[in-house]
Amino acid sequence: MNDFNIDQERLKDKINLILKVNYVSSALAIVYGFACFFILDIKEIIPYMFVLFGLLNLANTLIFRKHQSLTSTYNISSILALISAFIITIYSGGINSSFIFTLALIVFAGYVTTRQYGQIYLNLIFFLVILIFSQSIPDFTFTENVIPEKSRNLFNLFSILFSVYLLGNIFGKNLLRTHHALYRSKQQLMEQMEEKETLLKEVHHRVKNNLQTVSSLLSLQSRNVEEARMKTLLKSTQNRVISMAMVHEMLYMRKDIAHIEYKSYVQELSEYLIRSIKGLDSKVHLKIDIPDIKLGIDTAIPLGLLINEAVTNALKYGFSDEEEGEIYIALKKELNKQYVLNIGDNGVGFPETVNYKNSKSLGLKLIHNLTRQLKGTIQRDSSKKGTNYIIKFQEVKQQLAPAM
Repeated sequence: MNDFNIDQERLKDKINLILKVNYVSSALAIVYGFACFFILDIKEIIPYMFVLFGLLNLANTLIFRKHQSLTSTYNISSILALISAFIITIYSGGINSSFIFTLALIVFAGYVTTRQYGQIYLNLIFFLVILIFSQSIPDFTFTENVIPEKSRNLFNLFSILFSVYLLGNIFGKNLLRTHHALYRSKQQLMEQMEEKETLLKEVHHRVKNNLQTVSSLLSLQSRNVEEARMKTLLKSTQNRVISMAMVHEMLYMRKDIAHIEYKSYVQELSEYLIRSIKGLDSKVHLKIDIPDIKLGIDTAIPLGLLINEAVTNALKYGFSDEEEGEIYIALKKELNKQYVLNIGDNGVGFPETVNYKNSKSLGLKLIHNLTRQLKGTIQRDSSKKGTNYIIKFQEVKQQLAPAM
């Protein structure tokens, strides 16, 4: 909504600038035309071109109130100015006429509107200036200077003042005002972005705290349960909650609140699981091979849960309490923007006939369900000892909430 208001404000400023330039240039052209006729004693084409341009440009500006097409109004005004300035220049001394500077104003106005229009008028005026220069070559001359000798200095003075006034008082002043408006808009956007960033960090912080509260409740509940199987289920659920809490903790603790550095997350999560399940004196070693990869929250959480299940299964079923072993986690990004996760252990493994469909293991089912959530594929790597998976997936695009 704020971006829309800023765009509307910019459009309004552009419309006001063009309309003001048109009104002032029309009025000045008409006054200049009468001055040429009555004061400078110029009786041929030049005063009539000034008045004609002023009247046509004024009419074009008034018509804008009906059709509201800024592009049409601007281009008509520019074409009228181009034709008028070209004719007045070639009949007031050609390449030596001071009125030639008004052609540069048309280029400037084009770049004020859009870069495309400025480039078009720049190329066109380059051609016209060469054509004007040709009038200084005797064999190519088809016009003559219609300004009386005694009035030429005054005409040059008025032409320069006309150009300088338009450039400074109209273009310059309005551009400066527009620049200040854009600067204020930029400052407001930066402040809003900082507020949103602070708010998002606070949201991640509160979500993390809430998840830790849930984890603590599960821990308290497990202490009051005597049945070993129920204790294991509660502990597994607690670890899943903690794996999600870690993502939110990393998001609010770092500058980038949209992505997390996945190597540090996997390292922290895996080490926590080893301590939680095997204790501090565990002989299970961790080998992580993850480059500088950052993932968004919509990918990081399901992938983190998947890694949580695979590591938990390895720790619970792959190794006995005193047995040494290794858990290997590698994540890489391929050229087609696809990610490949290799995760596994060198433990005892389980038979090939067992799969998530016929197994009662919730962890195994979750690994396959989370792979589907990541829109990926999973296969067992039978070439290695233990239980090893090759999971291919693509980053899930973040779902933005619709604007109110």
